Amino acid sequence: MVSKWAFEQGVSPLEVAFWRAALGAILFGAQAIWIQKVRLERPDRWAVLGFGLVGISLFYGAYQLAIESGGAALASVLLYTAPAIVALLSWLFLREPMDAHKLFAVGLTLLGVALVSLQGGGVKVSLAGLLWGLLSALTYATYYLFGKLYLNKYSTPTVFLYALPVGALGLLPFVNFVPKNAEAWTAIAFLTIASTFFAVTLYFAGLRRLEATRASVVATLEPVVAAFAAWLWWGERFSLLGYLGAGLVLLGVLWMVLKPQPRTVPSL
Repeated sequence: MVSKWAFEQGVSPLEVAFWRAALGAILFGAQAIWIQKVRLERPDRWAVLGFGLVGISLFYGAYQLAIESGGAALASVLLYTAPAIVALLSWLFLREPMDAHKLFAVGLTLLGVALVSLQGGGVKVSLAGLLWGLLSALTYATYYLFGKLYLNKYSTPTVFLYALPVGALGLLPFVNFVPKNAEAWTAIAFLTIASTFFAVTLYFAGLRRLEATRASVVATLEPVVAAFAAWLWWGERFSLLGYLGAGLVLLGVLWMVLKPQPRTVPSL
C-alpha cells in the first residue's frame, strides 16, 4: 500500500525493493553491532547468501512488481498462499506433523485466495499480477523454513546483517535510479522501518515460539488488513466473492490460532 505511494512519485518497483533492502541492512547492521552479534560461521555463509538472493532479491522484487501489476490488495492476498507451501516443505524437510486441523486451516486459506483471484470487482486480476504474486509467496516461504533452521544459531540482526546487503546487490543490476522527492523518501523510509525492520523482528520473534506452518497461517491476517486499507486509501474494491475469500483467509487464521492444545496428565 505504501509502495503505491512511492510508485506515484516516479520510483520503480525494483528501486523501492532495492532501497528497502539497502537501508534495512543499515538498521540491522547497527543493531547487530550494538548487541555484539556479528559473527557468522563459515559453513552457514552459503545458506545466508542463498537466502539473501531468494528471500530478499526475489521476494522484495516480486512483491513490488505484484503490487504494480495487480494492486496492493491482490498482491497481499496472493502473498499468503505461502502457508500451503510452508506446510508442504515443513512436512518434507522439518518433519513437522501434518494433521487434519492444520490441513483444514491451509485449505480454508487457499480457498479464500482462489475466491479473491476469481472475483470480478474493481480489483482487476491480470496474468502478471497473479504470477508475480505467486512468486512472492514462493520466495516468502523461505522465511519460515530458513528461520526454523537457523534461528537457534543466530539472532535476527546477525542473519539480516548479511542477507539484506546480498539482496540489495542482487537487485542492483535491474534498478533504474531516478531523482526522488520528499514524499518518495518518506514512503521508502516507512517501508524500511515498519515493513522491514520491525516486521521482520517481530515475525522472527514469533517464529522462535511457533512451528513454521502455524506461524505462517497466523500471518495471513495481514492481507485482510491490507485489502481493507487498499480499499480505504486507494479505492481498490473487491466484489462480494472477493470479500468472501478474504473472510475465509481470516477464518483459516482463527482456526489455526484456536487449535486445541493437547492435555497433559499431571504426574502423581
